[in-house]
Parts: sequence; C-alpha cells; structure tokens
Amino acid sequence: MSQTAPIHAKDADFIPLWRFALIISIDEIEFLFYNRSMKTEEKLQLLTLHNVHEMDEEHCQFRKSNAIQDVCVSHATLPNGKKIRLFKSLITSNCKNNCYYCPIRKDNDQPRAAFQAEEYARLINNLYHAGLIDGAFISSAIQENSVRTQDLLIKVTEILRLKMDFRGYLHVKFMPGLEFEQAKHIMYLADRVSLNLEAPNAERIRYLSPDKIPFDQLIDPLKWTNTVRQNEATSANWKGHWPSVCTQFVVGGSEEMDKELLQTTCYLYTELHLQRTYFSPLTPYKGTPLESHAPIPLKRKFRLYQASFLIRDYGYSLDDFYFDHKSNLPLEKDPKLLWAEMNLRENPIEINQAEPARLMRIPGIGEKGAGKIIQMRKIHPFRTESDLAKIGIQIQKGLPFITMNGKRPAVQPALPGLLQ
Repeated sequence: MSQTAPIHAKDADFIPLWRFALIISIDEIEFLFYNRSMKTEEKLQLLTLHNVHEMDEEHCQFRKSNAIQDVCVSHATLPNGKKIRLFKSLITSNCKNNCYYCPIRKDNDQPRAAFQAEEYARLINNLYHAGLIDGAFISSAIQENSVRTQDLLIKVTEILRLKMDFRGYLHVKFMPGLEFEQAKHIMYLADRVSLNLEAPNAERIRYLSPDKIPFDQLIDPLKWTNTVRQNEATSANWKGHWPSVCTQFVVGGSEEMDKELLQTTCYLYTELHLQRTYFSPLTPYKGTPLESHAPIPLKRKFRLYQASFLIRDYGYSLDDFYFDHKSNLPLEKDPKLLWAEMNLRENPIEINQAEPARLMRIPGIGEKGAGKIIQMRKIHPFRTESDLAKIGIQIQKGLPFITMNGKRPAVQPALPGLLQ
C-alpha cells in the first residue's frame, strides 16, 4: 500500500463520533453545477465515454440536468433482480497500460481528464441528492501503478461513506495488482466489487493485454473475496453484510472459444461463488491494434449469458452444453433447448412426479415455475397444457420433453427459421 493508508474498517465503529452528514443546499448545487460546470462537463464528456462498457449489461443512458450535460446513468441489475441507476465515469483516463482493445491505451493519442478524489465524491453525492442516481460505479484507468490507483478509489469511497455519509449503492472496481488489505478494506464499504479478467485464461490474456500481470495473479483478488466472505459479517460491514462480486470478459478480443469462457465461468461460480460474470463484445476502437477486427455477433453475447445463468442458477456443468466444431455455442438455438433435445426427447420428464431440479431442465420452466408446479400438483395433477397456463407457465417449447400422468401432450410443430 502507499504511505498514506486509508482508515481501517475495523475502526468503523468509532467513525460516528466525528462523521457528519453533508446537507446539500440549492446554493451548493448551483456552485457545483454552474460556477464549475464547464470544467466538470468537459471531464464528464471524456470520462463517461470511456467507461460505458464496464460491466456491460445494458447500454448507458445519458441523462441531462439543467446544468450538466451527458451524465452517464447505467441501469444495473442487483442480485435480487432490482434495477438501479448507477453513475458511471472514470476518475481518470490517464493510463500506463497498452491493452490492445482499449481506447484509452497509453499510446492512443487523445485528450485525457482526471477528477480529484474530493471533487469526484462531491459530484456523486450531489447527483444522488438531486435524485438523478441511486449509486455509482467507481472505476479508473491505472495511472502510475495499481496500488496507488487503488488508494485513489479507496479515498473516494471513504469520503463518500465516512465523511459525506453517502447511503447510496457503491460498486468499486479492483485494479489488477492491488494488495490484499486494500481489497478487504473496500469490501467493508462497498455494495459490490469487481475485477475484470477480460480473457478466460493465461493463454488468451496475451492477445488483449501485454502489460497486465500474469493471469494467476490477476485472478487472485477474486479468490481473496471468497476467503474474506467466509468470515462472518459484523456491524463494521456496510449494511451488515459482505458485497457481491463480479467480473467481465471481452468477448472475441482474444479469439477465445465459448467453451473456454464457460469453463472459467463454471470455476468462478462454483468455486469462488461470484454473483455475476459479464460478457462485453469487443468494440473495435479507432487507434487500437484491434480497430479492424470483425464485429462480434450480439447473438453470441446473448447465448453466453443464457449459458452463464444455467450454470449459476440451474446447476448446469460444462458437459451439459453442446458446442460446434469451433467449440462455440450455436447461435441459432437456446442452450437449454439444445440440452433438452439431446437428453429428453426419448426420456421425457413427468410433470406430476419430478423433483424441482429436474423440472427446471424443461424449456420454459424456471425456479419459480417449478415451485408453482410442485405446490399445485398436490391439489390437482396436471393433465393438459392449459392446466400449466392457468398458473402462468407457458410451456410450448417444453411440450416435446414432458409427460402428464404418463401421456405426452400434443405438440404444435415449430415454424422453420425462427431463433429458439
């Protein structure tokens, strides 16, 4: 860690003795947004643009206030399914690395910008109190080295939580090469933490990031989060629990195969207990070595997410997926439907007897649907498709793979050429 160490989270019980809540007045908002609007707006135009693809789930929407233009607000999804509005802007775009896919790589000649820690925290706090955001995603390019850059992110997080008494959602990024104590300290203050692996393994990372640390060291912080979360949370933890953890891959940038991405995803979910893996298709930016790379089909991203959720929520393993001759998921068909076609056509599942895990293998039935089926079949066994429709389960795709009281339901042939 750098010489100026952040306040340790174990001292959080003593913070209320000197912590103060920042009261935002109209004058303060006008001071931030009007007297300094040009400077702040110029920074935001540069720094939000470069951060749009972090944790790529939905496209950012650019919100406008009476004073500031182009505030990037991402509609992120929490582990409980709730949608929230997150402010997304780098603290600085000054970067020492030369990642092949990145528009702010060191050798790409373009304008740079940076916020001071207090200025950045104050901006987030005022946007929150103005009702424009529910929280913020705190990230940065790596300026001099990872440890010092991580200290900058820690300082912003501490100002928000401990000085401004910020009650909103905070997703804080881990810099590759940070120290264990830094990671642990952030985990006391954040709602979510993340570290971008970008590639699925050591072989592929060299196609993307020649300056990054070795892959086994890159993945270490994600292992640390699993170790830290095995400790019982205390009152020193933000909201009394440990943060959720996620990562992101750049899809297509390292010529990786879907099988490699899902192999690493299986490990992250089953061994390290991450809450989410994000898949961001490569965007060929001008001025990067990958600017002439062929576009990545959006259907590939869609299929990877489907497979990822099957691993995380439905107990699928790598062996449950069908891959083509290039070890990629077929784009034309849902991986769950493919599994059913290969495994259930000759061995259909009996709706009125199967256990929940077995029911969830049927296309069209998820965890909630399986629960409804088990609850209702105790009262009245299912006999027809309409019986399932009455409890909100649309099972047209799953009809070829089930029986009801030992009988197969009538199946309407699928129209050719439709994406499943």
